[in-house]
Amino acid sequence: MTNLSQKELLEKIFNEPYEDLIGRTLRVTRVRIPGREVSFAHVITPDSDVVYKNLGLNIGVHEGEDHTGESIGLIRFTPWEAVVVAADTAMKAADVQIGFMDRFCGSLIITGGLSQVETAVRETVRFFHDELGFPVPEVHVS
Repeated sequence: MTNLSQKELLEKIFNEPYEDLIGRTLRVTRVRIPGREVSFAHVITPDSDVVYKNLGLNIGVHEGEDHTGESIGLIRFTPWEAVVVAADTAMKAADVQIGFMDRFCGSLIITGGLSQVETAVRETVRFFHDELGFPVPEVHVS
């Protein structure tokens, strides 16, 4: 894919020569149409407890719990409701806890030991690819 100049991009979007667009008020609206995919799968083991606090893993149902030192699995889905199936799959695949699940944005955060979280993330991604036919990314572990 080649890089377009600003002039070429505007001509492509508005189907008019650039010279005719100069001086006009232009509005571009970006719309995301959800497809079927797992768009992000990552496992981290943060060094600082601030990560856990900023993710809200120390409030609500987790109040008083200390997740410092645990690994965190992050997975993103469309359609967003698929996160419910993903949470079930992850919980059945390994000894992990649901840190956060958002069926309105398709985000799933799971916590637990590194090997358990990695197993849960990999099995969830495999299930969505092999059983449901979703395009999936490579699972990254850092």
